[in-house]
Amino acid sequence: MRRLVSLFFILFSVMVSAQQIGYVDFEKIEADISFGEPGEVSGDLSVRLKISKNTDSIYLDAVNMDFKSLKVKNLTSGSEVEFDFRIEADKIIILSNFLENYSYELQFWYAAKPKTALYFVGEQIWTQGQGKYTSNWLPSIDDMNEKIEFDLSVSYDDAYQVLSNGKLIKKDSLDQGRSTWQYDMNAPMSSYLVALVIGRYSQKTEESASGIPLEYYYTPADAAKVDATYRYSKQMFDFLETEIGVPYPWEVYRQVPVKDFLYSGMENTTLTIFSDALVVDAVGFNDRNYVNVNAHELAHQWFGDFVTATSGTHHWLQEGFATYYALLAERDVFGEAYYYWRLHDYAQQLLAQENTGKSTSLLDPQSSSVTFYQKGCWALHVLREEVGDEAFKSAVKNYLNTHQFQNVETSDFITEVEQASGQDLTTFVQVWLKDVALPQDTMVKSLKQSEFIREYMDVSCETYPAKCQDYLVSGISDKAKVKILSQENYTIKLEDFNNSFEVRQAIAQQLTTIPFEYKTTYETLLNDASYITIETALYNLWVNFPADRAKYLQQTKDIYGFSDYNVKLLWLALHLNTIEYQPDMKEAVFDELKSYTDPQFGFELRMNAFNYLKLLKGYDVVALKNLIKGTTHHNWRFQKFAKEMMEELESVESYKEIIDKVMNQITVDNEY
Repeated sequence: MRRLVSLFFILFSVMVSAQQIGYVDFEKIEADISFGEPGEVSGDLSVRLKISKNTDSIYLDAVNMDFKSLKVKNLTSGSEVEFDFRIEADKIIILSNFLENYSYELQFWYAAKPKTALYFVGEQIWTQGQGKYTSNWLPSIDDMNEKIEFDLSVSYDDAYQVLSNGKLIKKDSLDQGRSTWQYDMNAPMSSYLVALVIGRYSQKTEESASGIPLEYYYTPADAAKVDATYRYSKQMFDFLETEIGVPYPWEVYRQVPVKDFLYSGMENTTLTIFSDALVVDAVGFNDRNYVNVNAHELAHQWFGDFVTATSGTHHWLQEGFATYYALLAERDVFGEAYYYWRLHDYAQQLLAQENTGKSTSLLDPQSSSVTFYQKGCWALHVLREEVGDEAFKSAVKNYLNTHQFQNVETSDFITEVEQASGQDLTTFVQVWLKDVALPQDTMVKSLKQSEFIREYMDVSCETYPAKCQDYLVSGISDKAKVKILSQENYTIKLEDFNNSFEVRQAIAQQLTTIPFEYKTTYETLLNDASYITIETALYNLWVNFPADRAKYLQQTKDIYGFSDYNVKLLWLALHLNTIEYQPDMKEAVFDELKSYTDPQFGFELRMNAFNYLKLLKGYDVVALKNLIKGTTHHNWRFQKFAKEMMEELESVESYKEIIDKVMNQITVDNEY
């Protein structure tokens, strides 16, 4: 009998889900949110909806939640509604006689301890609802075809900053050092774009040319990195508004870095969350920076947030467009050569994927990120070449304005391009959107329109051996020089060091065995404005010139590098292997290296520290305990790393006893 009852509820849930599509329009969700015991979120919700067709049930997606004080009101008649309800593992179902063209309001209190989508990381709380996960912390509708106006009010400790979607209407002080931040959206969005960030942040604000407030958040410790991290933000915002031809669709734009984020960035409506690994100083900016992610997530405010794909089949309408328009914004910053270089790089990634037999159609919902992002970008680049700038820009503008705050399919965009250009795009759709194979000839032809790319493709020691040794002192591009450095026929000369930091970085990486007559010149690499170059040069110099190891360590002792401390951790490892350098400091140095495995640090730094401990055979109880905690970390990359590292260590005889001891002691905290 119990099995029959369970089967009935499964069928009932499927019927409810099927019924709701086209029957109910969820218009607005107002939530007053607070946090209680660690890991718990609760709130009072008001959900306003309109019935499009008579139905006896509606539901909200809500994963493992408790509910109290549920009320249903008929807003059209002003009367209370009799109802029943059922709470399931992933939703709450309301049963009543809901009438066509009538508006209703649901009111209730809820509480949840989310296992995903809402993360408590040190002093920070942040969300990541991409796909259909917001319902883990906020009752909502997972279907991205349902667009709702979300207005959140959040109560929290006044010493923190609370950020969410939309305009901050007011901040009210409460008792006991708490405040309530009230946010208001002016238009609907899909629930996966609802966001919340709480942390100790400071703020810098600019204003776009069109008057939109641009808010840049940062931790006080990173105050000196603000300008480098957010460099070109306003320029790219102003460019995209002009290039797209449609004003920014929202009232404000915020960006905030968080610790241990799952991805590089996420385009929540009006509030981009990004990884604090992209917070860099002026030196770090030269090697890796936030510019591309910044532009990509900003472009999503139009392509993904303003108009949203109906399903994964049309996912390229979000990622392909965001990748393409980010590249246009970067071209405005860095120039035409940069634009074509990135297209060339995207082409190489696509070719590598095709060579492994993993290419898919751009309209395949199971495609890889390389397909959705890079091939989608290429498709738009080629389409613009085919129909011309004027028709392309007109089509994009019409596409966005026609479908604003709605959901779209690929045909919606193609129709606009055909109308604007007067061209039949059947062949384009087949070749670029439906076919699996890459149109390589078309891509090469397009790339060769760039003199920069033609030069890059042409230079070769094998094709032009007579020119080979003169390339690095010629006027060819830095990218072409780096290409030459990687070719077997080329021998690095002293005068080659008289180049840009990019070329010098390649020299540092290629010249691992350093001739003595190159020593003084090679040492100048330690002064370059590049943490990658410094890391590489420090290691190579330490290996090649043992007598000067202490000198190199003394010169670089205060350099940390990126957020993963790439230079500092190498320095610590080399220190431990340089007997003559600060011999009385070895224990403290080893303790410092181990300390970076602690959960208080970002996962990239912890991974780096764990790798060095493996090389040094330096794992002890503390480090192993921290590694075990990593095996249940919320960030899938770190979790995978920690599990694989544990497997490696368990196969080492000398670690077995320590691991057994730690496993018997530790109770892994689910927070990690």
